Amino acid sequence: MTKEERYKSLLPQVKALCEGEDDLISKMANVAALLHYEFGFWWTGFYRVVNNELLLGPFQGPIACVHIAYGRGVCGTAWKERRTVVVPDVEEFPGHIACSSESRSEIVVPVFSHSGSQAITQSSNQTIIAVLDIDSRDLATFDDIDAQYLEQVVALL
Repeated sequence: MTKEERYKSLLPQVKALCEGEDDLISKMANVAALLHYEFGFWWTGFYRVVNNELLLGPFQGPIACVHIAYGRGVCGTAWKERRTVVVPDVEEFPGHIACSSESRSEIVVPVFSHSGSQAITQSSNQTIIAVLDIDSRDLATFDDIDAQYLEQVVALL
């Protein structure tokens, strides 16, 4: 099964996990677990926007940084720039925060407050409430396919 086919089969599962559940933390926990185990990523989780910083939320993988400042590292950059950030080699990303030396590539997807299935990257008036952060032990794990489908995943939250 290709990566795209795996994501396509995953979307209905994410939708089922999120439908009827009002608690965002619970939805984040299940989505992080589903993505982590389906793809075997090194670290999969969420950072929530709390008191003008990113605060560690539900995740799967080794221990992680707890606080991330606005604009700092890959997560803070995705928050500040309001866009998905794909990093093929974290050692080449200026200001990368090394929570684990085993992390080699990363993707961070902003989670916007929204209603319905509105495109999350199109509206400048939506608030970012969290970011989905996924790390891999391998270089260049993530690409446009990951970005496209992970944006759909977070829209279902």
